[in-house]
Amino acid sequence: MSAIKEISVNELKSLFDSNSDFQLIDVREPHERDIATIGGENIPLGTITQNADKFDRNKQVIIYCRSGKRSGDAALTLQRDFGFQNLYNLKGGILAYSDEIDPSLTKY
Repeated sequence: MSAIKEISVNELKSLFDSNSDFQLIDVREPHERDIATIGGENIPLGTITQNADKFDRNKQVIIYCRSGKRSGDAALTLQRDFGFQNLYNLKGGILAYSDEIDPSLTKY
C-alpha cells in the first residue's frame, strides 16, 4: 500500500494565490467548521465512504482537518478502498495554516 502524499500549507497558499484548479475537502465535523475554515466542501470523516463519488478523480484533491490526522486517515481509506491516486493530505491541518499563513483563524 502506498503512503499518502502530503502538501504543506505554503504549497496550498500558492495554489489559492494562483487560482489553480483543485478540490479542497474538509473532513472535520460541521461544528468545527463553524469555528474556523479555509473553505472547501465539508464531508465529515465518518461519511467519506458514502461520499467517495464527490471526490474528483481528475484533479488534485487536498483533504484537511484540524491537525492532519483525520484527513490522513480519509486519504488512506479512499486510496485503499476506492483506488484514488490524486489525494493530498494537508500537513498539520488548519492549525498549521493558522500558524504559518493566517493567524486570524481561530485555533481550537
